[in-house]
Amino acid sequence: MDAKQTSQKASTGVDGLDDILSGGLAPGHVFLLEGNPGTGKTTIALSFLLAGARAGERGLYITLSETEQELRDGAASHGWDIDGKIEVFEVAPPESLLDAAQQQSLLYASDLELGETVKRILEAFERVRPDRIVLDSLSEIRLLAQGSLRYRRQILMLRHYFARHGATVLLLDDLTSDALDKTVHSLVHGVIRLEELAPAYGTERRRLRIGKYRGQSFRGGYHDFVIRQGGVSVFPRLVASEHRTAFTRQRMSSGIDGLDALLGGGIEQGSSTLVLGPAGTGKSTFALQFLVAAVRRGEKAVLFAFDEELGLLFDRTRALGFDLEAMREAGSLQIEQVDAAELSPGEFTHRVRQRVTHLGAKTVLIDSLNGYQAAMPEENALILHIHELLQYLNRQGATTFLTVAQHGLVGDMRTPVDITYLADTVILLRYFEAMGDVRRAVSVIKKRTGHHETSIREFRFGDRGISLGDPLHNFQGVLRGVPIFTANAMLLATETMDDGH
Repeated sequence: MDAKQTSQKASTGVDGLDDILSGGLAPGHVFLLEGNPGTGKTTIALSFLLAGARAGERGLYITLSETEQELRDGAASHGWDIDGKIEVFEVAPPESLLDAAQQQSLLYASDLELGETVKRILEAFERVRPDRIVLDSLSEIRLLAQGSLRYRRQILMLRHYFARHGATVLLLDDLTSDALDKTVHSLVHGVIRLEELAPAYGTERRRLRIGKYRGQSFRGGYHDFVIRQGGVSVFPRLVASEHRTAFTRQRMSSGIDGLDALLGGGIEQGSSTLVLGPAGTGKSTFALQFLVAAVRRGEKAVLFAFDEELGLLFDRTRALGFDLEAMREAGSLQIEQVDAAELSPGEFTHRVRQRVTHLGAKTVLIDSLNGYQAAMPEENALILHIHELLQYLNRQGATTFLTVAQHGLVGDMRTPVDITYLADTVILLRYFEAMGDVRRAVSVIKKRTGHHETSIREFRFGDRGISLGDPLHNFQGVLRGVPIFTANAMLLATETMDDGH
């Protein structure tokens, strides 16, 4: 087979991985795919060969660790038929090396086995003359070599041999022999490392990292991935600076006059708003008010619900005049129930991007950030995840709303994660006690994009949604939960509420 002189990358056949690799694998080079057993090496390797078959290239899978039938069964579990697409060659020890008399020979058995194994690998290559090769796995060759120097010489010989024929090679290593042995890393053109993490609760988390890629830029850091029926899906780490969209920034109304007045006229498109307060104050309802207003304007919106079951959400909001179920059936509102124990941060970010990019959603609600935090309890970079996601959404012209439940009900309350400095607007909800009743108050404590009222307003929920009262000028201490009246207390009892409809 003549060496191919082409700059076109060899696709891995894995969603998202080619993006991380800036297009795929450089043809005619040897790459290392390493990871502990069960991390997905065989699945990615089969995807690599099947992608080559779709491009009209010949593929050869050389297996030293699995039988050919096991390999075919694994492919079938993903719905893949590899017959006629991939040549599978199983390297089994020759019968003479299994003979008892042979084992008593003065010759060292590993010398015979390694030489015979390499010979059979080269014979298979000469017979098939493939464009793409997978060698599974290096652990068996390392064991047969019985030493680092001999092992390095064998890998170096194989690399030169494959390079002369212009083949793109994927070497698999399950790290079972010596995880600290970096012999192959210095010889190959690139290294892809797969990892599996086991959180204290929930499903396993998988991630990968490109450790090396000679002469080629790539997306660094860790990237989450999953293995499902149909193969591997990789979720490239989001870099917000790479995604910019030109749009005309407009002011978005909430649909309630009093709330718009509190916000200085509304919320700016392409900004982020944090709704903060203790449990039960109505954070979700406030955020949904903006979502529903966007749908009524003819826009598309998406809700990611971490905390509330959808049936309960539909019933509760219908009593407030929000028919979310009808909006979803009409296609103007996308609703996703998110299971924090089953979802990685990378996959969640990928879902958000899909809704904005492919469906054209311009209003996004994440309810709540507490649930988002639960999806990554062992992650130290939650703030960075949120920062990149908010920056991406802002640059796409999407208006984002997030809710956060604070610990406590009145007095000194704590926030599990402080992102108030990231959000463009912060709406604060509070309980307060007055005249023997528990009441609710709302205020805007931050708005980057313009002026806003500094007052505090009482609000209530009814069958027509949210209704806001006039600014509460006659007492102080509302935000602490126990106000002190500075005027006649009867003013509060007689205060009228403006529903804004």
